[in-house]
Amino acid sequence: MKLIVIGLGQCGSRIADEFARMDKRARSQRNVSICPGVFAVNTDQADLSGLVTIKPDHQHRILIGGRKTGGHGVGKINELGAEIARADADKVIDALRTTKRFYDADGFLVIAGAAGGTGSGAVSIIAQHIKERYMDKPVYALIAMPFEHEEKTEERTVYNTAVCLKSISSVADAVILVENQRYVRKDFSLRYNLSKINSLIVEPFWDLLCAGEEKNAKYIGAKTMDAGDIIQTISGWTVIGHGKARVRTLTLPFDKTDHFRMKSVSNYKGIRAMDEAVSELSLKIDPRDAGRALFLISAPAKEINMDIIKEQGDWLREMAPNAIIRNGDYPREKDTMTVTVIFSELSDLERVRYYYNRSTSMMPIIKQRQSDLADRRRDIDELSRDIPSLLE
Repeated sequence: MKLIVIGLGQCGSRIADEFARMDKRARSQRNVSICPGVFAVNTDQADLSGLVTIKPDHQHRILIGGRKTGGHGVGKINELGAEIARADADKVIDALRTTKRFYDADGFLVIAGAAGGTGSGAVSIIAQHIKERYMDKPVYALIAMPFEHEEKTEERTVYNTAVCLKSISSVADAVILVENQRYVRKDFSLRYNLSKINSLIVEPFWDLLCAGEEKNAKYIGAKTMDAGDIIQTISGWTVIGHGKARVRTLTLPFDKTDHFRMKSVSNYKGIRAMDEAVSELSLKIDPRDAGRALFLISAPAKEINMDIIKEQGDWLREMAPNAIIRNGDYPREKDTMTVTVIFSELSDLERVRYYYNRSTSMMPIIKQRQSDLADRRRDIDELSRDIPSLLE
């Protein structure tokens, strides 16, 4: 599957930069292109300069709202981010069309952090403009949820997240949610954490996007997971995960791959990888709420058998009894079995409910605080009314 990727704001642009790195890796290691165009859109010039892999020209690193922000961001005011995105949307859309073989792309992926200003405000606006211009291609959104410390120290975080989630869910064909906090390693530096988190967010897409673009016949699976399968699966609220397990660790005389012990070990590795994929989902959910799901197995061709497919399919069916389940295999890996899992069309999400409820309860408090502040300002102005000013 080929996606045109657009990162919005600091968080979104850095994740998009990881997609650009993954596309570069796919070209060199697998001779396929999975992200033919990757773009970063921001109101902060310094953030755009800090990217590594996205092309550094003005058509791929797009500065918007220069007159209003001076290239220094919107300070977490997502209303301003949305306003700037409306004014400069054509600038972004025109840049997307510079992608080589633009019309070969299967869809668009817009990325943003839910708690910021530029990304949170702009993501739904840009997604809406893309859908209006290119109605035949799906538009997906990948939204990164805020860290715990952001919610505790920045009151605006909860409000921005709730507004972002509501806005993007009404526009995008699917919203892939990612909980940043799940990937935090407390013993590492902030810089390392952010870099590693972005890498972990993108990694589950590696085999998923490559499988349908594979050109080498010996690496094409018996049941290929192509763009059509993904498009038919991903809808509404969505989560993704992947797990790995080393294979062929059991040594037998004369390399008897058909030995019953070897087959048993392969099946065990498959279940272990699936268990890790479900445990490491991008957001904690109840799989029973999923209306659609898929899993993709990538491993050496000799390690993929019907028993593994059946066991994993049965296990996924037990977890998501109401879901339409699709599966595929990708005989690409050399010594690893990787399982990618998606749960989509989720009917209920505890985390989304949390932000909606908190934001709703906070609104009267915020309005009262603003009213009190306005009253105090009027009182000060009234006290100074009879005092002369040197400016008059």
